[in-house]
Amino acid sequence: MRRLGGVLVAAVLCGSAAACTNAPPPPLVPASEAPVITTTGPKVTEIVVGVDDVAGGYNPHALAAQSPITTALSSLLLPSVFRPGNDGAPQLDRNLMVSARVTKAEPFTVTYTIRKDASWSDSAPIAAEDFYYLWQRMRAEPGVVDPAGYRLVNNISAREGGKVVEVAFGKPFPGWRSLFANLLPAHLLKDAPGTWSNVLATGFPATAGPFQVRSLDEPRGEVVLERSDRYWETPTTLDRVVIRRATHSAMAESLSKGDNQAALLRADASDVNLLAGIEKVTTKPVPRNEVVQVLLRPASERLKDVKTRKAVVAALDREALIAFGTQSGPSTSFRADSYVVPPSRAGYAKSITANTLDVAASEQLLTEAGYAKAGAEWQKAGKALKLKIAAPEKTEPYAGIANRIKAQLAERGIDSEVVTPNAEELFSKQLTESDVDIAVVPRVDAGDSAAALASEFGCAGDAPDGATPSPQNPAGFCDPAIQADIDAALTGKALLSDVLARVEPLIAAQAVSVPLFQVVDLLGVLPTVSGVDTGAPLAGVLSGAPEWRRLDK
Repeated sequence: MRRLGGVLVAAVLCGSAAACTNAPPPPLVPASEAPVITTTGPKVTEIVVGVDDVAGGYNPHALAAQSPITTALSSLLLPSVFRPGNDGAPQLDRNLMVSARVTKAEPFTVTYTIRKDASWSDSAPIAAEDFYYLWQRMRAEPGVVDPAGYRLVNNISAREGGKVVEVAFGKPFPGWRSLFANLLPAHLLKDAPGTWSNVLATGFPATAGPFQVRSLDEPRGEVVLERSDRYWETPTTLDRVVIRRATHSAMAESLSKGDNQAALLRADASDVNLLAGIEKVTTKPVPRNEVVQVLLRPASERLKDVKTRKAVVAALDREALIAFGTQSGPSTSFRADSYVVPPSRAGYAKSITANTLDVAASEQLLTEAGYAKAGAEWQKAGKALKLKIAAPEKTEPYAGIANRIKAQLAERGIDSEVVTPNAEELFSKQLTESDVDIAVVPRVDAGDSAAALASEFGCAGDAPDGATPSPQNPAGFCDPAIQADIDAALTGKALLSDVLARVEPLIAAQAVSVPLFQVVDLLGVLPTVSGVDTGAPLAGVLSGAPEWRRLDK
């Protein structure tokens, strides 16, 4: 018996001394130093997919790293207890797991049994320490995706060499199947120098799946995945998947020549027409797991008053922001008229029925909040109302929408500035402080809408008697009046649909969020391949890569 970071663990978590080492694996081979592939010998079967970008980081649990390439690589390279099925419901991944089930009601306990042959690419077993590491980081780090479920976990223990994991919760959690997706190699990361922000910043120190990384070259914009010889299950038919950055016109040309077999791009109306004009290319929309939203942060000094927040919302033209962000592309059909559930997910119901813009109401609310019009600007005590709008650097459509908001506010006499820090700085630091007034950021869906509600709009947990609860979300929002409903949805005491019907109007009245639309990419595929499709809902196109086939080879 021994303790794992304070948790009592039965048996040893590593199968061998070699598997327990903290020495890093051999580095990825830079493309410039990769061995030359000769034309002799068996012919390599590969599928090439064009994408907008391959830039890191690649941590699927960090809000700062959300992108199609992060979703794609994590779905192929990281192990998950459950994966979304074709209907979006979580299904146990039997390539990794023997079983996962609730084994005790009090305390609410889930027991996970991992396959004995499941291991990382450096031969270390996938085991309890991987569950423990992810739990610790998700409940402690800022800027993570849907941490609410992990915060309900009280204890993790293990037996049978770490292959049986018992997770005890402080409260019942019906959404437990959304946890422990995209496990990370704890044996390499737990004692590694640096911080959570460095986890998967430039690559994958170890993988566990049907593919492994042959090369990841950000400057050249290319990721090469090849069949993993260490995979314990049925190997893939493909030898290789190549993900290659290109402009939209270059993607179209590569498809027309047959050099690429597929392309996945954030498309506007002209891109839709561009791919539609290529003979035999089939196109489909692919919703991402992110909704573009505008957060008005009560944590900021300038927007702590609800009347000021309402005035700013009434100064925004939501319809124009949606039109600007979607550019008549596939996202146009996925406008987000709910504060919690994405349009593509089951359970989505509209709660926003009108545009936000109301100039007269905006002016009246600013007056009631103590502001007065002085020339072209609003002032209080001789000081102009000036807001700081933040969006992640070089990330569209967020940065572009931030600038449109600045222009809309200027028309109403509200001064503002746009800042675009790198995503890690924004989510881990600036949105935990109070100097950002408005943030244009993604709301990321991790699989359980009740956890999403608690993560996005809930308070930080039980406060001592008489103390004021604190926020735990990027908006810096905490309303004790709705917390009981949020907790009831999270723990299964009330139906989520009933809770949303009560809570969403209250969220709207607090003017903390203006959802815009779900980001939707466009997939173009040639008939020379089979199996290349949209993938399971919100899992990404490459989630189906193990089943892809070349028909012309």
